[in-house]
Amino acid sequence: MSFTHNWDGVPIENADYETTTYINERGESLTLSKLVYLISDITFTDAQGTSFSAGDYNLVDAREGVNLSFTPDVVIEEGTYNVSFTFGFDDEDNAGDYPDLNTADGGVWIVPMMLGGGYHYMKLEGKYLDTQSVPEEEVGFAYHAIRANDNSTSPITLQDTSFTVDLGDVVIGEGTNIEVQMNVAEWFKNPHTWNLYELFSMLMPNFNAQILMSENGANGVFSRGN
Repeated sequence: MSFTHNWDGVPIENADYETTTYINERGESLTLSKLVYLISDITFTDAQGTSFSAGDYNLVDAREGVNLSFTPDVVIEEGTYNVSFTFGFDDEDNAGDYPDLNTADGGVWIVPMMLGGGYHYMKLEGKYLDTQSVPEEEVGFAYHAIRANDNSTSPITLQDTSFTVDLGDVVIGEGTNIEVQMNVAEWFKNPHTWNLYELFSMLMPNFNAQILMSENGANGVFSRGN
């Protein structure tokens, strides 16, 4: 598998981070500085409905070019399979202990227990142009996706906001590569038009924001390349 990233079809290259300006669905100008995300449970399902799960995960750092290629840890016969994966960790996997993720991203890929524990699904960061301030100024945003949590309740309310990505049927043979494309613009687009003026930071403890992120992510962020 290989992972590529674009903004409405325009490839995002390493040189674009902190330099290229993008316009989101709401018309806000922004630049990107970081894109790190986790996928898990890559699954191949044959025509008879038998599933073969890799049972592993891949942490992609798009800007640094880390883990842009990944070979799932599963052996299957050649043939046609429906291919899917999970964005983030479902609750069962999120309860695990992963030494490499414990130290990833400077040791802050782990979600604090006060927010439900587990791990991040994604960190998408950058700056947007605040045109309402005088003078205009750039404001940092941190679009961090985790399991939705509400620690105002006892016990804490948790909701799994991972989602399954269906890449469709793929003919698998020796040397087959599946390109997984992420359209970053979709995180801000559909079904919820994202307002960076209102939702730009402190999103991890924001239960409703995490639901919105999950719904946007499940609605076309990922697709399979040709």
